[in-house]
Order: sequence, then structure tokens, then C-alpha cells
Amino acid sequence: MAAPDQQIHFARSSDGTRIAYATTGAGYPLVMAAHWLGHLEFDWQTPVFKPWIEQLGAGFRLIRHDSRGCGLSDREVERTSLDSLVDDLGAVVDAAGLERFALFGPSQGGAVSIAYAARHPDRVSHLILCGAFARGVLQRDPSAEQRDAVEAMIRLIELGWGEPNSAFLQLFTSQFFPDASLPQMNAFNAIQRAATAPRMAARLARAFAELDASAFLAQVNCPTLVLHCNGDSRVPYDEGRRIAASIGQARFVPLQSRNHLPLEGEPAFAAAVQAIRAFLPASGATSNAAFGALSGREREILDLLARGLDNAQIAARLELSEKTVRNNISRIFDKIQAENRPQAIVRAREAGFGR
Repeated sequence: MAAPDQQIHFARSSDGTRIAYATTGAGYPLVMAAHWLGHLEFDWQTPVFKPWIEQLGAGFRLIRHDSRGCGLSDREVERTSLDSLVDDLGAVVDAAGLERFALFGPSQGGAVSIAYAARHPDRVSHLILCGAFARGVLQRDPSAEQRDAVEAMIRLIELGWGEPNSAFLQLFTSQFFPDASLPQMNAFNAIQRAATAPRMAARLARAFAELDASAFLAQVNCPTLVLHCNGDSRVPYDEGRRIAASIGQARFVPLQSRNHLPLEGEPAFAAAVQAIRAFLPASGATSNAAFGALSGREREILDLLARGLDNAQIAARLELSEKTVRNNISRIFDKIQAENRPQAIVRAREAGFGR
């Protein structure tokens, strides 16, 4: 499956922080909360996250964003609290013009997604949590030894994060993905180095360890899918079970994997994708069937068509001849089974084009 083209935009959070977000695909909107030290431009080119983006962007309008302090978002930030992270997510969905959408929270994005869904029940139609926690490690009644281990890890991040051949960074990656292939491990190492500077990585590690969204769990009232790998060493399997047991409409799906998130090539990845597709609104599957055969160029043309541009305007925008535009539109009509332009525009807008 070819990775869909992404468009990068910026939103401003309540404190003025610029948050980078990317949109791919078309269909029912699916928002993916920021995960551990991501980078929009790197994530979709690596064997770790590219398969997720391909699968979630096929049949859905996928919106991802970089966490504050990371990637293409502002790197130097003061606030790293749960409230600030929830504000960032809110700024992204507002900037993207979303009224109602499904929300996917992987890893620490789970705590942010839980809090947002509880605060905005009118906007979140479905909640998906994978490898998620409501409580960071320092909020799970840690022992003195566990606290010492967290402090040691944060100190090591400050010292070893930026080194290109850092043994510590490799150790850190192996905790997330112990069964990853060598290319997958190397890619995750590279993402982490590119995502942020050592000092900010350490600050974020402490902030994530101190997150606590457990008070919001009982307030989530939308259908919720909780997926968790049974051998996850970063976030305990029991934390996933606890989340599912605390949300009224939650369904728990155990995944057979030692990785923090399933990776392409292991059965757990296919199982997770299948569970997510079965859980999300049917319009996603319908959109996938109707629009999945469109090429990248055809998607660009259909998006402009859905915005109301005529053939001459589309040709000028994309630097194509009008004949090429007409030929592409004819193929688009055939693929989405539209008899005329107005019908094509309606179907395209229902699938998420033209926004």
C-alpha cells in the first residue's frame, strides 16, 4: 500500500504554542493524538509508524499532530501539563474544522484523549486507545525503587539522547519494541533523535510520567475500544485492563505481542487494524471502497472539485492542461460511480474531501 500524501498545517494552542498537524486520506475524520516524541515528517517514512498511517489513512481522513516540544511543533515550551496537551489537541481539531470525529490515543496520547473525550462528549464519536495509560508511572503508587529508576532514566536521557550511536538510546528503543527488526529499531532511534533535544526529551519524559487522567475515565460516555499488548513492558497490561474496566462503553481487546504498539509483520498488527476498522463508523469502510482506488493526482483533483473549483481553476492550481483535468475527472466519476459533477461533489464532501 502506498503512503498517502500528507498536508502539514499549524494550529495555535491557548498559550500561543504552535502545534504542527498533518492530514492524509479522506473519509470519516479520525484524529490521532500525539505519541511519544513523534515527528510528522519522519513518522510516515519509517517502518515503525508508516504502516499505521497507511492503514488508518485508507478510508478515513487521518489527522495527526506533533506534541509540543517535538517535531515540527514549537520546540521550546514552558507548559507540559495534561491541560496544555489537551488544549493542543483541541486547537488542532478546531483548526482542521472538525465538528465530530473518532479519536485514537496511543501511548501517552491515551491520557490526553481520555481527558478530551470526557470534556467534549459532543465532539468525540468513538475513542480508540492502544498501549495507553491513564496514569503515568509516577501516578501508579510506585515504590522507592521505581521512583529511583524513573529519575535515573530521565538523567540518562539528558546525557545520552543526542549521541548518534548512543547505547542508551538503543536500550530505550528495545524497551518499546523488543521484537522489532533491525530496520524498525534503527528507524525508531532516528525518530527520537530528530524529534527533540535531550533537555526537552527529559522534560517530556518527566511530564508523561506524572500525567493522571484517571479522574476522567468514568466521564467518558462514547463507545471505546481499548487495545493492549499482553507483553508490553513500557505500559503494564493491567493499566489497559484498568482503563477498559473504568469506561462504561469500553471493549477490551488483548493483543499477543511484547511490543508497546504492534508492528507490521506480526499478527498483532493485523489484529489491531481489523479491530479498529470494525469498530469505527461504517462510513469509513464505505469511503474506502468508493475512493480507495483513486490515485494521488485524482485525489488532489477531487479535493479541488469538492471545493467548487471549475476545470480551468483546477488546471491552473495544479499546473495541468484542461484536457488532463477533464480526463482525470472522467476516471474519477467512473471510480466513485458518479453520474455528474454535482453528484461527485456531494459524494466527495461526504467522504471528507474539500474541507
